[in-house]
Order: sequence, then structure tokens, then C-alpha cells
Amino acid sequence: REGGIHDSQVNVREMCLSEEEYLTLQLGPAKSPRFLPVCITYLVIFMVGVLGNSLTCTVILRYKVMQTPTNYYLLSLAVSDLLVLLLGMPLELYEMQQNYPFLLGEGGCYFKIFLFETVCFASILNVTALSVERYVAVVHPLKVKYLATRAHVKRVILVLWGLSMLCAVPNASLHGIVVLPPRFGREFPRSAICNLVKPAWMYNMIILISTLVFFALPLLIISILYLLIGLQLHREKVRNTVARLSKRNLQVTKMLCVLVVVFSLCWAPFHVDRLMWSYIDPSSARHQMIFEGVHIVSGVCFYLSSAVNPILYNLMSTRFRERFGHITCHARGCPALGALTELQNGTQTSLVNVPVQVAGHPV
Repeated sequence: REGGIHDSQVNVREMCLSEEEYLTLQLGPAKSPRFLPVCITYLVIFMVGVLGNSLTCTVILRYKVMQTPTNYYLLSLAVSDLLVLLLGMPLELYEMQQNYPFLLGEGGCYFKIFLFETVCFASILNVTALSVERYVAVVHPLKVKYLATRAHVKRVILVLWGLSMLCAVPNASLHGIVVLPPRFGREFPRSAICNLVKPAWMYNMIILISTLVFFALPLLIISILYLLIGLQLHREKVRNTVARLSKRNLQVTKMLCVLVVVFSLCWAPFHVDRLMWSYIDPSSARHQMIFEGVHIVSGVCFYLSSAVNPILYNLMSTRFRERFGHITCHARGCPALGALTELQNGTQTSLVNVPVQVAGHPV
């Protein structure tokens, strides 16, 4: 009887609420209380990332000498990062500013999940393929001209993107538009959110498999490859042969190794966030509070990974740094850097080291 009286009191209170108050009670505030600081952080990342990745794409597409198999993977990675920043970030900011209703409909909901899944898979596959290419270039240099041609790399990149889009379909298909059930004879169309519409066990299984197949396993493979690369470079250093070759391979490998480490650190919170969401107890206030903190950190790291790569290229690659400077200088209308002007025609000068084809491809 006491339970029935309590339920009646709750029903009476909820019946007296306005629609906005009822939606806030059921779904939380329409605008995230952390919107402003997160928005400012995202906008800084957006400006740095869009500028840096646009420069990366321009440098690789503009200069023939930069159109190497290694750099094609970096180009593909830059395109993935631009998609995240130009399409994914505005969608997330929109949702933080207005958690409900979701105004883009079923198609927009599907596209949002599909986009994030695709770029997630494409990024890790590109980094893995890049590591394999570097392994072949350093450890099996004689096979480079057969396994790392431009045409071959372009085909590999197309396959990687196709595979990423295919693997993004299962998770995207589990989501749709969800609205609160009718109550007190009222419907709540303004409660529409993009959320899971299929059984939770299916989502949990997909997230677990994708974390293992598209994060843990690739990182294991990449770690083994760079270990073998390191051993090979150490042997070359001990033999003290083809010193120039070793120096070039060492510079390129160091840059890509740092890229992989930073990539791993930035993407780890994203996968932790997904796994947590799969297994937390939604009714636990403590779990929800912990998850909200992890979710914000994972979002910042996720977008930061899309902005940091061009910074690494500029810091660790002489060729990228010179061409970044040349393009920005040209955009400001300052005199062209004399020795680099020939590079527009794909010609190298004495200021740039001549690439050694047997060693792999310069960056």
C-alpha cells in the first residue's frame, strides 16, 4: 500500500510538470553543463587540425617528390582526420549544445555513427599499413619496388577505406531515433535522441570485437614490426655500412614511431569510453559520474589525435617542414625560397637529401 501511495504521489508530481521540466527529469538538461569549456577546447583543436591537415594534403598533392608510398598513407590519414574535424566535431558540438531533440532524423543518426566508425577503423588500418610499408622498406629493401609502388599503395588505401566502411555498418545499424513513451495522454516528440534501438548484448559484442580487432591487435602487430625495424637499424649501425641510408631510415622511422605512440595514447581513451558505456550500470549515479569524466577526456583525445599529426611532421621531418614553410610563405606573398622552387616541378636540389630507392621512400 505504501508503495502504491508513493507511486501515486510521483505520478501527480510528474503530471503537473511542464513538458520541458518532464524532459529534463527523464533525459537530463537539454544543454550540457560542460558545453562552454569543451566547445572552446574543440575550436582550438579544430583550427589547428584543419590548417595542419590541409597543409599536409596540399604538400603531398602539390610536390611530386612528396608523392611517395609512405606519404600516400599519411595523405589518407590526413583525409580521415579532416572528415573527423569537419563533419564529426560539429555534430558532437551540436549534440552537446542540444542533447534533444535530435533534428537530423534516422538518416542523420545513422550517418553520425557510420562516420565515426569508418574514420576510427580507417585511421588504425592506415597506421598499420604504414608500419608494414616501413618494415618492408627497412628490413626487406629489395622488395620495396614490388610491394611499395604508388599504384599498389593506392589500391591498398582504397581497400582499407572500403573495409572500414563495411565494418562500420553493423554498429550503425543498431542505432536509430528513440522517443519517450507516451505518458498522461501526452506524447513527447521533442525527446527524440539518436540512441541504441537493438538489444544491448549485440552492441556490447560489436564494441568488444571492434576494440580487439581494430585497436588491440593492430597495436600488437605494429609493436612487433617496429621492434624488428629497430633491430635491423641497430644491426646496420653496428656494421657501419651505408651510413647515409641508415640515417634516412632512422629519421623516417623515428617520426612514424612517435606518430604511432601518440596515436595509441590518443585513441586508448576512446576505446575505454566505448567499453565503459557497454558495461556500466545506467542506474548507478556513481557509474554515470565516472563515465561522464571519461567521456569528456576521450572526446578531447579523439579530436586531438586528428590535429597532432601535422605538428609531428613539422617537428620531425625536414622535408615536410621545408614545404610547409614554402607554402605558408607563398600564401603570405613573400619571396619564394629559391632552392625549393624547383620542387614544384618534382626536381630536388642540393638542399634536400637525394632519396635512396633501395632504402624505401623518403618522408
